[in-house]
Amino acid sequence: MRRAERLFQIIQILRRTRRPVTAAAMAVELETSKRSVYRDIAALIGQRVPVRGEAGTGYVLEDGYDLPPLMLTPDEIEAAVLGAQWVASRADPALAKAARDLIVKISAAVPERLRPFVLEPASATPPSRPSAPDGLDVARLRAAIHAGRKLALHYADEQGRTSERRIWPVAIGYFETTRVLAAWCELRQDFRAFRTDRIQAAEFLDERYPERPAVLRARWRKTVRIGGPPHTAPAPPQTR
Repeated sequence: MRRAERLFQIIQILRRTRRPVTAAAMAVELETSKRSVYRDIAALIGQRVPVRGEAGTGYVLEDGYDLPPLMLTPDEIEAAVLGAQWVASRADPALAKAARDLIVKISAAVPERLRPFVLEPASATPPSRPSAPDGLDVARLRAAIHAGRKLALHYADEQGRTSERRIWPVAIGYFETTRVLAAWCELRQDFRAFRTDRIQAAEFLDERYPERPAVLRARWRKTVRIGGPPHTAPAPPQTR
């Protein structure tokens, strides 16, 4: 790996996390020595890249720093296209359109020699099966999640029993043929998952819930780690 590429990769490693990253960890990923990493960190600091930290403790990249547009690698292109293909065939209409537009933009942005990685990728997602229709506007739901606003739902469980819920939406899980909304339920005083095709009616409220969305999401992720694989939505519950 050329030094210029290694400097860029160090910035990429630091941008992934807010926690300090040690030179030893970077050396393992870059397949180089800690001494080389120390020299590279010094070079970045000399170029006024806002890296702070020290040997033995780790390094972080300060907020607000960004790189000028840089060329994607073939693997990065394939990863972006594969993800966009999945979203285009399985997400709600607004996200699906955005995914198709993303593929077009990537194709236009990369040089001719890399365009086959966009137009003729080696990886592909399987054909999608028809999805159950959503009982609410998912694009508007995503906006409510970002804004930290409550929803009022009329929901039917697996047996068709209905209930009224006021929820604090956290995240949407996109599965093969269904979508699941993870949320804090005021009725149950706990996190619950609601299949969007079982939502009979939804009212988007102006009221914000009392926690910041990031804090609520962190609480939800802790419960998911206890009850199942991390960063996945819980299975749709029996309504009680």
